This record gives sequence, structure tokens and C-alpha cells, in this order.
Amino acid sequence: MKRPLYPLFLDLQDRPVLVVGAGPISTHKIQVLLAAGATVTVVAPESTDWIKRNAEHGTIRWHPRPFAASDLDGVYFVIAATGNHLVNAEISKAATERRLFVNAVDDPSTATAYASAQIVRGGVTVAISSGGRAPAVSRLLRELLEQVLPSDETLAAWVEQAASLRTQWQNENTPLSERYRDLL
Repeated sequence: MKRPLYPLFLDLQDRPVLVVGAGPISTHKIQVLLAAGATVTVVAPESTDWIKRNAEHGTIRWHPRPFAASDLDGVYFVIAATGNHLVNAEISKAATERRLFVNAVDDPSTATAYASAQIVRGGVTVAISSGGRAPAVSRLLRELLEQVLPSDETLAAWVEQAASLRTQWQNENTPLSERYRDLL
């Protein structure tokens, strides 16, 4: 049985992130990282056309060569998307020595961080994880939740209302269990 995980959202705005591997899965991961504001460097001997174009435009940096442990210097987070268990294990070992978390795509045994299936709606993010064991289950649950969650507009209104009431709730020591009643 897998150890219990601590769910967390990372603020990667303007922070350097390393992606090792440059195939279609890496391309998707890079797009998500860029949307989160990360500064992305890619290391891989070959890459997709999308990665090449974005490197040429300066959106990302691409080093067309194999991984070296020094690639981890100064980064906050690492994604190993090589498709090669031995390379992912090398990345994980080097990252662990530097106290960095590694998301190893489709290789949970070399990972210390696991990506989630996500729903982003109205300023709210819902993340679902199976700890890397069953991504298909996470995706299925995401699809089911998408059908029952309120609309973007409703969730955005709840977020705005809760943000405006937050100081009042804190000043009045309103328990978290009662705060949602003001939103409905």
C-alpha cells in the first residue's frame, strides 16, 4: 500500500521548473506549467515541433541533449517525462539529493509528487489523485464531478462573496462549518 500523500497546490509563478523529456506528454505538461506562470527549461535530445517553436520564440528554453544532474541546479520542481524508467530513476535520485520533488510521468515508483486530474471553474480548482496508481480513475472522477459542480458564474460569485465576508467571519470567529451558509 502506498504511503498517504499530502495534497498541495504549488505557486510556480516566475519559478524555474525543469522538464526532462520532450514528447507529446511533455508538451502538455509544459503548457500547464506555462499557464501556471513557471519558467520552463526542457532537456531532451529530441523534441516535438511545438517545443522547438516555443524554444525559438523564447517562451521556454530547450537544451537538446541528455539529462545531467547539474540541470537541477536552481529549479523548484522537476518533471521526468522520458518514458525510460532508468533515466527517470537517475533524475529522481539526483533531485532527492537536492531535496526537490519529482513528478515522474507514468512512473510512480520514481516519483515524489503526483499530478492530479483537475477541474478549474469560477476561480476554484478541484484536484483528484490516485497517488499515481490509477490515473484513469482520477480522470473518471473528474468527468463525473464536472457534471455536478455549479457553473463558472455560480462558483465565481461564491468566491467573490466569501472573499468579501472573510474578514467579517474572522473578526466574529465564525466557525468554518457555518461560513458556507452565508453563500447559499
